[in-house]
Amino acid sequence: MASLKLSLSFILPIALLAASSLVVASAGNFNQDFQITWGDGRAKILNNGELLTLSLDKASGSGFQSKNEYLFGKIDMQLKLVPGNSAGTVTAYYLSSKGSTWDEIDFEFLGNLSGDPYILHTNVFSQGKGNREQQFYLWFDPTADFHTYSILWNPQRIVFSVDGTPIREFKNQESNGVPFPKNQPMRIYSSLWNADDWATRGGLIKTDWSRAPFTASYRNFNANNACVSSNGASSCSSSTSNAWLSEELDLTRQERLRWVQKNYMIYNYCTDAKRFPQGLPTECKS
Repeated sequence: MASLKLSLSFILPIALLAASSLVVASAGNFNQDFQITWGDGRAKILNNGELLTLSLDKASGSGFQSKNEYLFGKIDMQLKLVPGNSAGTVTAYYLSSKGSTWDEIDFEFLGNLSGDPYILHTNVFSQGKGNREQQFYLWFDPTADFHTYSILWNPQRIVFSVDGTPIREFKNQESNGVPFPKNQPMRIYSSLWNADDWATRGGLIKTDWSRAPFTASYRNFNANNACVSSNGASSCSSSTSNAWLSEELDLTRQERLRWVQKNYMIYNYCTDAKRFPQGLPTECKS
């Protein structure tokens, strides 16, 4: 289906490439920072805690979560996604709280047939309400090497970035009656699972189990700039230098955001009038 093909020869502007092609994170240790939560041996921590892999076969996927909870942070993770025919698979990497009015900040990578691009699906939940999807193609092959996927979450905004390039900004619009995640600590979660009822072309393409096991890899977790929340107390104090807590996009990063959204965004809930016949969500109008 030609409309789903994306030429990766689309040239990245030189200034954008220079600014964002390399994001170096000081590596965390998966043994210290995370615990494997499911998968019956399909998730593995390797290389003395420097590498984590998730695998999916017909019997089960796998997943892990952070040991810490965070209330605001600037968090990086490098991922290398399932290569080849990944149709039907979803690699999810997200922050989430618990309960019926949970908050959540999502990266989800929707697999595709060999030669077709991955779809990067993003969403923001606040007080249990989501339906804020934006989807993107990427300007590189995310299976060929590791790339850095980052979340900046402070009281004013949430910024999703890829290799240092912002792709989405969700601003705090509580003044307009839009709930914003700011009170509930969230853990980091990731999982690799089968979603062939919807993930690829609306479920038309099913998972090819002859290619299992499918594997995604993780390294260089960095949450040095994040507030660990424990029993209502935060690791961030007023005496600590936390410039990221008030960080916003400067003019250069705003340009890069617009460039990505113009050339690589393939779905935006804020322009889907058919989905919202009673009117677009409030945050889409400002």
